[in-house]
Amino acid sequence: MSKLETNTIDTVSGTSTLQVGSTNTSTITLGVSGDTINVPSGATLNIAGTAGTGFPSSSVYFQAQKTSSQTISNASSTKLTWDSAVTESSSAFDFTNNKFTATVAGRYLFAVRVGFYDGDNNLKRTTIYNYKNNSGYRTTDFFMANGGIRNSTVYDTWVENVAVDDYFEVYVLQNTTDSGTCTVEGGSNFQTTFSGFLLA
Repeated sequence: MSKLETNTIDTVSGTSTLQVGSTNTSTITLGVSGDTINVPSGATLNIAGTAGTGFPSSSVYFQAQKTSSQTISNASSTKLTWDSAVTESSSAFDFTNNKFTATVAGRYLFAVRVGFYDGDNNLKRTTIYNYKNNSGYRTTDFFMANGGIRNSTVYDTWVENVAVDDYFEVYVLQNTTDSGTCTVEGGSNFQTTFSGFLLA
């Protein structure tokens, strides 16, 4: 095996395409451990073949929904259960344990929408707690300063850097003026959903 030492490899005058490797080549290695390989600003990296290991997959996505209601006790954090997928890739969501576990690392966009209902018009505070790896780290709530209401819909959307095996769950909390229960509603009227999509 020979070693070529040079600073620049370019095409011959009059041509614009540089081929690295040919009929005898099966593997091309660029750099060694610790090196940085740059694609400078203005350059384009095209992958016409199959992306191998190390490339993030943009096909990771899910949207879980509730099709039936779930009773939520007063002043008690409760994990939401999910009934079915509106859409998902490769069984991305775990409906047995009601959580999303990442199999591909990257930056994800998450969105949660929860519809609360109390037929007695006693809803005063409704809260989403988003959990990561069994720890609550995001809270979004709606609070009525005076009296109670019948319906409340709470939303949360965020971007998160996610490692393989990180998992996400949704908990809720409610307070009613009579300390009674309420429901988190499913179906087309309320569309309680939990969604995620791998951005990069």
